[in-house]
Amino acid sequence: MELKVDVDELLRNRAPRYYKWIPGVVVRALERYVCQDQLNDILRATSGLTGSAFARAMLEYLDVDYAVVDSEGNLPEPGVPVTYVSNHPLGALDGVCLIDWVARRHGCEPAFVVNDLLSVVKPLENIFIPINKHGRQSRGAVSEVDAAFCDTGRPVIMFPAGLCSRQRTPGAEILDLKWNKMFVQKSAEAGRTVVPLRFEGANSAAFYRLARRRERLGLKFNVEMIRLPREIFSGAGRRFAVKVGCPIDPSLLKRGLGAQAQAMEIRDYIYTL
Repeated sequence: MELKVDVDELLRNRAPRYYKWIPGVVVRALERYVCQDQLNDILRATSGLTGSAFARAMLEYLDVDYAVVDSEGNLPEPGVPVTYVSNHPLGALDGVCLIDWVARRHGCEPAFVVNDLLSVVKPLENIFIPINKHGRQSRGAVSEVDAAFCDTGRPVIMFPAGLCSRQRTPGAEILDLKWNKMFVQKSAEAGRTVVPLRFEGANSAAFYRLARRRERLGLKFNVEMIRLPREIFSGAGRRFAVKVGCPIDPSLLKRGLGAQAQAMEIRDYIYTL
């Protein structure tokens, strides 16, 4: 079955009570805004590919490249069980780059703990470990996360902020929101070395303006996320840098009450790289 993005069908299936009241012109405008045609072009160009092969093909299609900077030789040997944690400036291309790099470095498909909204990205479902960022986890989700961290032959990737970075005021530094402590606790329990990464990049000024406007209006739903497909295509042809920080041995990772504070310390540290 051919994968495709179909906004009209999505609205019809997900909001049947309201669909008949949505004017066709609004649906067409939404299709253009989320770059439906361009997304489907990518899906056709990468048809049949999954996991890191899909990630590599997507980067090639968009002419996107990256360089991993490890000037101090911080990276552990590939056989060491590791959790890569990174800031999340872009919302999509940063994750795709990390999937490609980690898979190449370790010679296997990584496990990537992500927001469960990304479950719709079927070509990456063999890599994604979905969790509910805003509510209670199902038993199945908890078991899947535990299994990923316990599989020490498979590297784990996380964006501990869950959501991509924000810019609080125009011209201010673009920073992650609060980091979740899960990677600290799970890595400590499984004996995984944590490798902090700083991914250098930014979304458009329009993305941050929309986020600030939404916050001023007191809206909890992250409406700015609807811009992320546009941010993917605005990133075409770009070159990114990923800086590697000092690895943290599992014996130094906190459990219990200290885990959240350590997660925030690591978040602050990556911005010094």
